[in-house]
Amino acid sequence: MSGAHQRRDKRAFLDSHNQRRHSSAVEMTTAAPPPAARGSIFLGVDVGTGSARAGLFDDNGRLLGSASCPIQIWKDGDCVEQSSTDIWLAVCTSVKAACSLANVSGDEVTSLGFSATCSLVAIDDEGEPVTVSWSGDPRRNVIVWMDHRAVKQADRINASKSPVLEYCGGAVSPEMEPPKLLWVKENLQESWSVAFRWMDLSDWLSYRATGDDTRSLCTIVCKWTYLGHAHMQQNNEIDSRDMEARGWDDDFWEEIGLGDLVDGHHSKIGRSVAFPGHALGSGLTPDAAKELGLAAGTPVGTSLIDAHAGGVGVMESVPITDFLSGEVDEEAICCRMVLVCGTSTCHMAISKNKLFIPGVWGPFWSAMVPQYWLTEGGQSATGAVLDYVIENHVASPLLANRAASRSISIFELLNEILETLKQEVGSLFLAALTRDIHILPDFHGNRSPIADPISKGMICGLTLDTSEKQLALLYLATLQGIAYGTRHIIEHCNAHGHKIDTLLACGGLSKNSLFIQEQADITGYPIVLPRENESVLLGAAILGAVASKKHPTVQDAMKALNAPGQVVYPSKDPKVKKYHDAKYRIFRDLYEQQLSQRSIMKDALS
Repeated sequence: MSGAHQRRDKRAFLDSHNQRRHSSAVEMTTAAPPPAARGSIFLGVDVGTGSARAGLFDDNGRLLGSASCPIQIWKDGDCVEQSSTDIWLAVCTSVKAACSLANVSGDEVTSLGFSATCSLVAIDDEGEPVTVSWSGDPRRNVIVWMDHRAVKQADRINASKSPVLEYCGGAVSPEMEPPKLLWVKENLQESWSVAFRWMDLSDWLSYRATGDDTRSLCTIVCKWTYLGHAHMQQNNEIDSRDMEARGWDDDFWEEIGLGDLVDGHHSKIGRSVAFPGHALGSGLTPDAAKELGLAAGTPVGTSLIDAHAGGVGVMESVPITDFLSGEVDEEAICCRMVLVCGTSTCHMAISKNKLFIPGVWGPFWSAMVPQYWLTEGGQSATGAVLDYVIENHVASPLLANRAASRSISIFELLNEILETLKQEVGSLFLAALTRDIHILPDFHGNRSPIADPISKGMICGLTLDTSEKQLALLYLATLQGIAYGTRHIIEHCNAHGHKIDTLLACGGLSKNSLFIQEQADITGYPIVLPRENESVLLGAAILGAVASKKHPTVQDAMKALNAPGQVVYPSKDPKVKKYHDAKYRIFRDLYEQQLSQRSIMKDALS
């Protein structure tokens, strides 16, 4: 039997196995009943770390229905891997479930847009998976964004001092694609020789749907060192959105040992590039349409990274209130920062002029909102840190059972325990309960603004207490540590040219009221929550809305489909501000202590 037949048979077996697994694991939610008379229906699909999700929106940006389906993940130390085959089946399952829930037929869907984590996908010349795993498992062809196997490769790349590094905060992260590519070349020679395309996950989804391997400016500018501004003079969003890739720095790839990726006009990494929302190919291919339950030819827009889709889905969701300046829209949007809060948190801000900020990714041209420069701060683990702190505490199983019995989240239960504890001890305000507990939440390194991937988490103030009340205090101190990290990023960005005065938040963590209140109190800025909970899905849907010509540009679509919800204001109590200022000083000092300890131990072992 030929290798091609073996691959097809193996794929058919895996598809059958995964379809059985996904068919019994769909979670469906809905925000509003579908209207009697429908206009446009925009579909957004997002692939996160743990699930694929689909959401349908009307032409006012209201959610008609959404569904999610879990995806498999393999973790082995610093190596974190997934399967593109599994991901696509989860996407198909969630799309069909969302349509069923919203009572929408596939023919009624106007357009489709994708977003996903910035994970790296390897496929061969037939589009089949190429393993990126030490295990050799052919399913495992995706290096997940949070994978840190390539720390040494990132260090070597940064030592090159290439000019392209200026556009990613002065250094690549091991979470970006060049270090991961270099790791594969150095460690998996067979995979390196077989791989025909290396793609960001969201670009792969668009390719799988349309057969068009045009890459998004978002993915390759933010994660591949592509210089998007090389097109600033030659192209604009409306007139010429399909472009030959001119922004690759061939000297950079040669210097870091990946010169073979330059061959064939960069065919393996992207020789055609487009703005987010550009219409790809002839829309959905007949095969993809059948798998998704949609109509062939449905317009599909060039993709976004998931955090960037969150920015597009929420950044224009600002009410006209007294805390906003009277500046024109072009300037007002540059005073906002979007927090996309999930497993990690991304801090997205845009500007008309490029701002070079040490330790913060960017400036990236047209990587989120076309024609604007993007600054991208971030924390590599936020929701993941909260889960770690909670799940590794002895009181966690009992609390989880109590929360489940009441059909509430463990976060809601912990928030209740903290309110009770505040009353019991007579604390002036809830945040003061953690006066003796201080946490540096760098459990997965520091992405911004220190850009230290080997930074470690620190907890100061542990005792032998194993009660649920002690877990609640650790949880609160972790929330605060995450918020101090946000404050550090904002201060650093504003010190280097930004004028951020308003925050917008979306993602799973933004549904935790205590998390949002602590962010507001600690940063001192109001936080706007969107009307629709699924901002990342809305951002993905906006890409399709632009591809279908229902809106001329991404920003026009944002203004039409974004809408504000609740606004959370910082406390006006000066004692709260004084308290958090003191804890913030301790937070900053914890990292300095770690550096000192690192130096002492290095000397001891030299």
